Order: sequence, then C-alpha cells, then structure tokens
Amino acid sequence: MDTLTIVFIAVGLSMDSFAVSIANGITIRDLNGKRILLISFSLAFFQAIMPLIGWFAGTGIEKYIKEIDHWVAFGLLLLIGGKMVYEGLKSNGVSEESELKGITLIGQSLATSIDAFAVGISFALLDISIITPVLIIGATTFAFSLAGLKLGKFFGQKLGKSVEIIGGLVLIGIGIKILVEHTIHS
Repeated sequence: MDTLTIVFIAVGLSMDSFAVSIANGITIRDLNGKRILLISFSLAFFQAIMPLIGWFAGTGIEKYIKEIDHWVAFGLLLLIGGKMVYEGLKSNGVSEESELKGITLIGQSLATSIDAFAVGISFALLDISIITPVLIIGATTFAFSLAGLKLGKFFGQKLGKSVEIIGGLVLIGIGIKILVEHTIHS
C-alpha cells in the first residue's frame, strides 16, 4: 500500500476526531492553547494506538483468513464508513457541554478511534507494516483535531457533522479500492 493511500485512510479516520473537535470548539467556554493541544494530543494518541492494537490482533488471525483478507478489509471499511455516514446524517446536534472533563476526553478519544482498530486489523490482513501508518494517522489526527478545535471556536455551528459523512465516504472508497486492487492483481 502506498503512502498516499495511507494518508487518505488517515484523513478518513481523522474525520470523527475533526467533528468532535469542532463540537468541542463550539461548546467549551475556556478553550485556550493548552487545552487545544491537550485535546488534539488525546484524540491523536488514541487514533494512532488503536490501529497498532488492531494490527497485533490481526497478525494473530492472518493465517486463518489470508484467502479472504481483501473481503474482510473491504467489509470492515464499508461498515465503519457506513456507520460514519449514517451518524453524520442522523445527528446534527452538538452537545451542550461547556466544560470537558478528563473522563469525557478519554471517552471521546476512545469512541473516535474504534474504527482505527478495525483499520489496524485490515493492515495486518493485507500484510502492511504498521509503523508508518501509525505515525501518519497520529500526525494527521493531531492536525485535524487542532484545526477542528480552532474552526469550532471561530465558526460556531456552520460545519456541524457533515465532515463525518465525508470521512465515511473516504473509508468506503478505500475499501472499494482494496477490493478492486486485490481482485485485479489476483
């Protein structure tokens, strides 16, 4: 898998964190530079560590599903992307929370990174080294979270959850690309 594809995956995965960051930027009253960095780091850390965990889980089951790995990767990305699109279409509201407590930040970080776990499994099934994707996913999520917090603070509710739809469509597109590439090269 080339670096550009990994960047597209990272952008797709970052959309949940971007959407959450916009919501946080809108709702957190005292959003200073230190909080922006803390929130961005937390979202990026979880987004980077989850594919690593998924990759290790995937390497343990690789020998059992090598023949259908492209279908598994496609299915996981389709489900995750579809869920993101569904959530983006279903919900247009923003939490009224004006403070972000530590447990809430961890919850947000975990919730936005579950899809990254499945992507890590996909990487293992496709026999992709995990170090570069983890670094790209972490850095991309940090940048998108930082931008989302600043945008949320500046623009208010104009962007909303539509970015989650875009992220979902990107993941579905990557899943289709994996399926097509494997089918053509097999």
